[in-house]
Amino acid sequence: MYRRIVILTGAGISAESGIQTFRDQDGLWEQHHIEDVATPEGYARDRELVERFYNLRWQDLHRDDIAPNAAHVALAKLEREFDGEVLLVTQNVDNLHELAGSKRLLHMHGELMKGRCPQSQQTFNLKEMFGPDNVCTCCIPAERLRPHIVWFGEMPFGMDTIHHALDECDLFIAIGTSGTVYPAAGFVDIANHRCAQTVEVNLMPADSHSQFQYHFTGKAGEIVPQLVDSILAGEVVGAKALEPLGI
Repeated sequence: MYRRIVILTGAGISAESGIQTFRDQDGLWEQHHIEDVATPEGYARDRELVERFYNLRWQDLHRDDIAPNAAHVALAKLEREFDGEVLLVTQNVDNLHELAGSKRLLHMHGELMKGRCPQSQQTFNLKEMFGPDNVCTCCIPAERLRPHIVWFGEMPFGMDTIHHALDECDLFIAIGTSGTVYPAAGFVDIANHRCAQTVEVNLMPADSHSQFQYHFTGKAGEIVPQLVDSILAGEVVGAKALEPLGI
């Protein structure tokens, strides 16, 4: 029976809800130079360009057809019903986990629905798009808010909390992420070192270098609800869990 679970989600889980990813072919970064819209230097060079880029992302989250999918809902169910600890870590900057009901959630790469004061680092819920009139309330004179996004060259949020949870977990699950970009790429190594079970859910088959003990290939919206039900039933993820999951 598991007692402490850490779950990492990536772009794949949001893509199933219709959110365009950054890294995939035809992704958002195929249409922009990374250094222009995803670095502190790009923001200093052309703030208006960066603001337009993230304003479009912010508007996307308000579309009527964007909603949590079955995987988001299942993870919220796991948090509510699991008789132990669950930490959900996401690389995604959307708010779909929150909309599904997740509470113990850490956005390691920031959040599109928030702006941040560049002086105090205080965050504010983003009720309107970025621009000269969207300013903080913590400084005099007020500072223009920047996107609350971790750009290249900046440290992801919550790394101490994540590492502590990985040190104590007995199950680590990665969903919809390539697992090739650090620091998240090192999470499976930490979990393996602590003798936790490690599970990957992805559209792509595992490659020969995968460090995960178990790999389920397919859509997160189909696999994750079954995986959650299996965990809540007290089943151990492994060879015996493959048949009830239908994988």
